[in-house]
Amino acid sequence: MKALLFALLFSLGAIGLWTAAASSPAQAQSAGATTAESQSAIFAIENMTCALCPVTVRKAMAGVTGVKSVSVDFENNTARVLFDPAVTDTAAIAAASTNAGYPATVVGG
Repeated sequence: MKALLFALLFSLGAIGLWTAAASSPAQAQSAGATTAESQSAIFAIENMTCALCPVTVRKAMAGVTGVKSVSVDFENNTARVLFDPAVTDTAAIAAASTNAGYPATVVGG
C-alpha cells in the first residue's frame, strides 16, 4: 500500500515538473507583453444618480472588446478603464457608456 501511495505521489510530482518545463519563455514573455500593451484612461461620467448607475456603466464599458478592467467611482462620477489600444480606443469605450444612458468623456490617462 505504501508503495502504491509513493508511486502515485511521485507520478503527480513528475506531471507537475513536466507541466512547468513545458511552459516556454515565449509564453511568459507574451503574458508580460499583454500588460505592456495596456493603456489606461479616466472618463467623466454624466447622469449617475443612484447606486446602480455605476454597475450599468461598468457593464457597458467592460462589454467593449479589448477592455480589461473598469473601476467606477460614483462619488467623483468617473471611471478608470484599462484596455488594449490595439483592439479598442477611448471613443468606443465612451460610446458604450453613452449608449447605456451615461455620456462619457475622456478627462485623463
